[in-house]
Amino acid sequence: MRLKLGILGAGHFGRFHSLKAARAAQGEGRVEFLGLADPDPARAALVAGEAGCRAWDSAQSLMQAADAVIIAAPTAFHHDLAAQALAAGCHVFVEKPIAASRAQADALVAQAAAAGKVLQVGHVERFGAGLMTLQGSAGVGRPLYMEAVRIAPFRPRSLDVTVILDLMIHDLDLVLSLARSELVAVEAVGTAVVSPTIDIANARLRFANGAQATITASRASLKMERRLRVFGSEGYASLDFLARELKLVRKGQGQTLEQIPGHGIETLAWTDRDNLEAEQASFVAACLDGAKVVVDGHAGRAALDAALRVEEAVAASLKAASV
Repeated sequence: MRLKLGILGAGHFGRFHSLKAARAAQGEGRVEFLGLADPDPARAALVAGEAGCRAWDSAQSLMQAADAVIIAAPTAFHHDLAAQALAAGCHVFVEKPIAASRAQADALVAQAAAAGKVLQVGHVERFGAGLMTLQGSAGVGRPLYMEAVRIAPFRPRSLDVTVILDLMIHDLDLVLSLARSELVAVEAVGTAVVSPTIDIANARLRFANGAQATITASRASLKMERRLRVFGSEGYASLDFLARELKLVRKGQGQTLEQIPGHGIETLAWTDRDNLEAEQASFVAACLDGAKVVVDGHAGRAALDAALRVEEAVAASLKAASV
């Protein structure tokens, strides 16, 4: 079987998705890439030329021809396009965040369940080699405290949303997936720096099982930094995603640490893989084989809810500061 796949949106992420889909369709691949659609005909033609695919006149006509679609349009259009695609009988992959509001996310989850269709959300970090290396190790037990940092230089894109929905939501999803517990409290601060919306934010999260997390995100820095630290019931893990290095500190394992009696340290490295390609392949497997959806609508909704709670906490802190 080959999955008839279309892509809605030819912007920054739509271009990357189109190139990956075109590659997956080569040879005896399991994807039949129908092409892409975008409201800007010139942009659609440009990306279609790069990917060697058809630029469709409308999203609706592409949905009618496809078995599945990838939605890579701006966040404001996620709900309407996904709802139309589900109604047309398509499986749906929608880029993060799943939608612009909790109500929209709930509606999509319910619609996909009623239609018996796959709904996958584009939290691509779940497919990264760094996280896979941590999950493939003996681990550090139940997470007690987590710290994530994701900072990057300013780029004039995705400014329709805050840094929370643009960058921090990646780490919110990772922390939620590791904590495996209800998020019960959120505190946050943030400010605009180079755009009209929040460009730097710091959030403190508390979960029902006692786990805690601190997450920092910036899109107005001079350099990139991407780290995740997990202090667990059985040890400590430190991931440096840019250096591609995982350090594990645990009792009686690894090279002896004089600073921490009875503990040792192990250093693991990984080779980056194409996360987007892996994410698309997972979607195809879910559609054709009934494989488990790694990041389903419920996970996407949880990440959106956490991000909106952080935004609400930032707004409250700014309001209090202005009084």
